[in-house]
Amino acid sequence: MPAGETVLTLQGVRKDYHALRPLRVERFALSHGETVALLGFDRAAAEILVHVITGATLPDAGDVHVFGSPTRDITNPDAWFALLDRCGILSERVALVDELTVEQNLALALSFEVDDLPPDVRRRVGELAAEIGIAPGEMREPMAKAGPATRLRIRLGRALAFNPGLLLAEHPTATLPPEEVDRFATDLSAAARRRSLAMLVLTADAAFARAVCDQVLSLRPATGELAAASGWRSWLTRRGR
Repeated sequence: MPAGETVLTLQGVRKDYHALRPLRVERFALSHGETVALLGFDRAAAEILVHVITGATLPDAGDVHVFGSPTRDITNPDAWFALLDRCGILSERVALVDELTVEQNLALALSFEVDDLPPDVRRRVGELAAEIGIAPGEMREPMAKAGPATRLRIRLGRALAFNPGLLLAEHPTATLPPEEVDRFATDLSAAARRRSLAMLVLTADAAFARAVCDQVLSLRPATGELAAASGWRSWLTRRGR
């Protein structure tokens, strides 16, 4: 997509998901190459917001446009899968298979033939592993022995496998050991820049948000307003130094 082109807009969005109050987002826009972190969405709200953005569910009110098209216009499975192909989702909801190796779990994004990987798939898996920080020595290790950092990186690799235009991350550091957070923030930010991704990170970790994204906004749940997080320098100020 051309630089600066709008990838995602939410306008007057409201979605009841049987919590204390409905999910509300009054106004939000994300452009190609822009990275934004949102604070104030717990894990349940983050999951619902991702569902709303990807068209898995429709808002009760308001409008969502992704890559220029309203999600309300998705009327058949083919159109929905076409949208999903353009969205990478980094979430613990992405299943990993403990009976397979690290390499095989990463390969599942590209092929179900994981017992004997085709050469082109093995090459692409190796490239993904290098990009997301998985060492060659880890690739043949059983998934059951993999720690939280490796599991998170595999999920990131699977989110990036089809070169999405939009990356959505749901509380990526929630189970990550504190000593791993800075390294993961560096690698995630580098991947987004290298691929010129529009990236939306939903997190409760303000330090991680500042490290990984150009802009950090905080939700006011009662109104759905998104405002600059307290103590955060604006994107324009940061870029204008």
